Amino acid sequence: MPVIKQKQIRHFALDRCFRNKTKRYYIEDLLAECNKDLVRYDCTPVSERTLKYDINEFESIYHVGVLHLRDAHNRVYYRYEDTNFSIQQAPLTDEEIAKLKDTVLMLSRLKGLPQFDWMAETLTEIETKMHLNNHTESIIGFEGNEYLQGLEHLETLFNYILSKQSIELTYQPFGQPEQVLTLHPYYIKQHNSRWFLLAEDADKGKMMNFALDRIQGIEPSRVAYKETDIDFSEYFDDVIGVSIPQGKEPEHVLLRFASSRLPYVLSKPLHPSQKTKDKQQGLIEITVIPNRELEAQILWFGEDVEVLAPESLRLQIQAKIKKMHELYHKNLQN
Repeated sequence: MPVIKQKQIRHFALDRCFRNKTKRYYIEDLLAECNKDLVRYDCTPVSERTLKYDINEFESIYHVGVLHLRDAHNRVYYRYEDTNFSIQQAPLTDEEIAKLKDTVLMLSRLKGLPQFDWMAETLTEIETKMHLNNHTESIIGFEGNEYLQGLEHLETLFNYILSKQSIELTYQPFGQPEQVLTLHPYYIKQHNSRWFLLAEDADKGKMMNFALDRIQGIEPSRVAYKETDIDFSEYFDDVIGVSIPQGKEPEHVLLRFASSRLPYVLSKPLHPSQKTKDKQQGLIEITVIPNRELEAQILWFGEDVEVLAPESLRLQIQAKIKKMHELYHKNLQN
């Protein structure tokens, strides 16, 4: 456990003892109370020297008087000068306010999502009680698209997954007719600022992903919900994005990057499996299942990247580049 956390445990234990109006806590008693709490949280017990240092810190950190009182035998025991005081009621320090402000700002990103509507009211209350209203300047920018279609389905899908309820999904892929599918919903994932539902088609027994912006309607289904043992924290380990081609295995994808683009790729890896094969030649290897998101990523780099392997992916990219060339050549002639 971090040192700062252990220190908090000790301070809370001391606070509890210092507030006690009836019992006298000598240094050995304080040490016993602190170590009892530390052991409860699987932390290493501390020495009397460390504890005395903590006691000396109290006045400067929490701005409270800690009395060093002596009994009839001239033994020292400790108590707050104001026994109504508690560090849990102490005002926040400037550093704590700064950290809380940043946390509030980051949580504010979620206010636009339907399932987090409650957060708008909660954050306003926090800002008012903690006097953060004058500390709301943003110093961190996050990518997001609050106007993206389909966000209104997030709360509904979230609740169906939570309650393990199968659904009837009305879905219309681009350029295709509308269809109604019976699904077992399992997971919601964001990729490239868009949201996707991962669900098993009840009729085909096949895991599929559905873009939320193409969903036309969602209704509960009478079909019994089928649970899954898939660990979605690892499910996407072998791909970039959300598309997992059925029956495909990960391949070694070898890419050659231009010297001007290589530092970008080294600082922001395309995939956790990325390896630098030859820095001088700009050779980068990732081990993934090729899918449309990988192709899109490669095409995004334009002339700064060349696919060297596997041959099937190289030919696929080559075909797309050829079509792009024909399109632009055709338009130039017109």
